Amino acid sequence: MIPTVLGSTFLIYLLVFLIPGDPVLALAGGKRLSDSSITAIRGQYNLDDPFLVQYVKYVGNVLHGNFGYDFNNNSVSGLIKTAFPYTLALALSAFALKIVIGVLAGVWAGLRKDGIPDKFNLFFTIFFLAVPGFLIAYFSQYLIGIKADLLPISGVRTGFPKAFIMPALVLALETAAPLARLTRTSLIDVLASDYIVTARAKGASPGRVIWLHALRNAFLPVVTYLGLSLAGLLGGSVLIESIFNLPGLGGTLSTAISQQQGTVVVGVSVFLLLFYLLTALVVDLLYPIIDPRVRHA
Repeated sequence: MIPTVLGSTFLIYLLVFLIPGDPVLALAGGKRLSDSSITAIRGQYNLDDPFLVQYVKYVGNVLHGNFGYDFNNNSVSGLIKTAFPYTLALALSAFALKIVIGVLAGVWAGLRKDGIPDKFNLFFTIFFLAVPGFLIAYFSQYLIGIKADLLPISGVRTGFPKAFIMPALVLALETAAPLARLTRTSLIDVLASDYIVTARAKGASPGRVIWLHALRNAFLPVVTYLGLSLAGLLGGSVLIESIFNLPGLGGTLSTAISQQQGTVVVGVSVFLLLFYLLTALVVDLLYPIIDPRVRHA
């Protein structure tokens, strides 16, 4: 994890550093700042230091739990603390819908290989992998929010869960396609294995074979994928939050990019990165418990 964190934070910081334009002038907008004010701001945020010096100072601050401050002197940690609950609510809602949609579609297709359910699963997978998420979001807003007037199209004024249903559904459909395909493929492989053939030969009922033997083993790679995808949903919700005007980490990150708030961009990105890596570590540690065979591999 340590080299991954260092390498990723270095790339994030480098990309922000290479953004064209002067962040101090962007902060001023149409107003003219005095030379002394510009010098003071650049000194406060280490903008006059070489890139490597800025990066080393930033990593040192992060190790002490300090993600820096924006140009309005607001703590980036405070901004993350305020926005994170909205992102977490969206990610968990999308995660639940993703499991229901992806696993059910995958199991349905796996049990009916080469049949209509399997063909539907293939169409579902290709369609939602090929169509960009923002198009699905805009069509959902137009059809469900404007035409049918069933759900709000932006903001959180209606509260949870109503304000999160549409963005969570869009995010779930966008990410459920690979889950459905993985579940289908894993189940088909398990159903063709020797121990399933043996169980059927011994006279085990179809329900017992499927529920007790097949699904339990077919879900092992699915569980691993789900653990990593939960962390991925937090980072992948940036565009969806911007489209649906949700005040989560995605909206915070989008606003910071447009305002050239480099400290906020790096801070939120590093936080999402750390969350993803910690989730991946937990999944790796739990996998031997889920599948004891790994302990002896």
